[in-house]
Amino acid sequence: MNAHILVVEDNPDNSKLVSWILEDEGFDVTCVESGERCLALLEKGQYDLILMDISLPGISGKEVTRRIRQIPTLQNLPVLALTAHAIETEQQSILTSGVDDLLTKPINEDQLVNTVKKYLS
Repeated sequence: MNAHILVVEDNPDNSKLVSWILEDEGFDVTCVESGERCLALLEKGQYDLILMDISLPGISGKEVTRRIRQIPTLQNLPVLALTAHAIETEQQSILTSGVDDLLTKPINEDQLVNTVKKYLS
């Protein structure tokens, strides 16, 4: 069975781009536009990896990641931050929220695919 990736991204263009790239690699992709929807889906479904935008409406991606890490069955679920916040101090704050890795926008297709495959292997 293919890995199922949850993409949490409020920008529809970014969601489409990430979905297109990952589906082209054979992954199953589900996209949601908010942290609240992400947490609701995690209660119902099983995902192999999450790509988490940091700047979301409502609950931030950092806070969603903190909440995910508090759920015992999800503590080892890879969460990769996907953000335009490339400033070094902000990167450290993002990493301490519990994400496993950080990818920056604009999205580099090769970096995205290679990082996802690394965490799914």
